[in-house]
This record gives sequence, C-alpha cells and structure tokens, in this order.
Amino acid sequence: MRFSILAAASSVVLALVSPLAASENLASSGVVEVVPSSAVAFQPLNPARGDAGPQAGVLWGDIREDVPTGTIIQFKPGFSSPPHIHNITYRAVVISGAVHNDDPTAEPMWMGPGSFWTQPAGATHITAARADAGLSTAFLEIQEGPYLVQPKERAFANGEFPVNVEAGNIVWIEAADVSWVDAPGAGAGADEPKMAFLWGEPAEASKNGTFLKLPSGFEGTITGGDAWLRAVVIRGNATHKAPGATEATPLDPGSYFGSDSSTVHEVTCTGTDACIFYMSAIGKYDISRS
Repeated sequence: MRFSILAAASSVVLALVSPLAASENLASSGVVEVVPSSAVAFQPLNPARGDAGPQAGVLWGDIREDVPTGTIIQFKPGFSSPPHIHNITYRAVVISGAVHNDDPTAEPMWMGPGSFWTQPAGATHITAARADAGLSTAFLEIQEGPYLVQPKERAFANGEFPVNVEAGNIVWIEAADVSWVDAPGAGAGADEPKMAFLWGEPAEASKNGTFLKLPSGFEGTITGGDAWLRAVVIRGNATHKAPGATEATPLDPGSYFGSDSSTVHEVTCTGTDACIFYMSAIGKYDISRS
C-alpha cells in the first residue's frame, strides 16, 4: 500500500545565553539525521531559574537564532509560569504528563499526550504542568526566532488566535477517505495508517504540520519532503533505518528523524501500540507499506 500526504530590568525575561542549539554530535547518515531521545542534551531554558524552570533539549536548529527549530521541553510536576508573552508564534505537542497553556484567567484544561496547541506571538498566557502527572514533556516548534519570553506589559495582537486541541479531539482521517491520497487497495480499519491536519496549507511547496499514525506492526517507508521533512515520535515505539545504514535505530517518544531532500526512511512501528509522529514538511510525503 502506498499513499501521499500533503501536509497541510531588561524587557526580555529569558536571556538565551546558553548554547540552546542542536548538538553537532548527533547520529546522522548523509543527508539524514536520526536522533534518539537518549542523545538529546537538556539544559535550563531560563538560566536565571536553573533547574527550577523548564529544561530544553534542541532536536534541530538553534532556539537563539532566526531559524526553524524543534525542541523538547521538560516541566517538573506542579510547574507554573508567570503571565508572559513570546515574540514569535510557536506550536507544541504534549508527549508525556499533562500541560495547561491558556489565558492567565482560564480554568486549567489539562492536555495529555498527543494533544496539540499553538501560542500566537504577543498573546499573554501561562504554561503549567499538572502536579500529579509526573514529568511533563512537550515538543515545541518555531518557524523563526529567536525564541524569547517577554513581560505581559509588552502584549500585542498579531491577528492569530490560540488553539488548544486535547488528544481525544484530534480528527483522524483514513487514507481511503482523502481524495488526494494515492492509496490503491486501502480500506477502512484500525490497521491502516491515518493522519490529521494541524496547521499550514495542504499544497505543494507549502510548509505544514500533521500527525501521522502508523498501526502496531507497520513496516514500510516514509519518503518525501523534497526540501524539508522532520518526524518527531510522540507516542509508541519505532525503529528507523536510513539509506546505507546497516542497522535500524530504536526511537521512543521524544526522538526524531529528518532530511532536507527527498529521502527514503525505513520505519517500523514496534510494540503493541500505534505510533504517532508529528510531521513537519514542505509539500507532500509518501507512505509505503512493505
């Protein structure tokens, strides 16, 4: 089976003085980068708060620079930020625990693993982690930087609105139900790959974000992203084998693989649970079952 997915004081509170950039020593194979979660180095997102504040592990890019960046953020149980804004818009996915991100006056809406939210530049909000949910982690993506935290007094409206989608409200679409998906022989069922639109335009040469769900036991390839493809494991356990690699790399939640040219990624969803990936792509990507 094969189908294509078109992915649809200082005024600065946070001083990004530490090297919050992707490590140069992460495993890679040619144009393919494969980063297991065990290789991600964490450090304080806000050096002034140290270990008491969120910890950041950059997967790609540099959170201090004006470049696309993907980062894993860890929150200790019970963490709650003061009201603040960001200078840029970010998008995020909960990986573990439970996270609340909303207006400072809003009642807590705890989002569990697989939930998605967006935070527009300039909008005042707080971010918190539920005290009884253990360590909460989230994947955070920015399209431009640097990523700064600024006081609420500098709030502004940029024309965007926040989005909070709990995992249970994600709308999954089967390959057979999407007219622009090439899926000969695909039918409805729990053992078929599924996807969900999150942001962007489902068009060629347009950057977009989607969820991709592969059923347990899936073996096949993900190909595409002629100029950009990043896949972050959100739920489940998988393996990845890059072109020319002799062995597959185990990937658990918080791991990722990516490429900057059209590349064939061999992927297997191991274990008994489905695998969910956050896919950041330019244009389309193809899924083929072995």
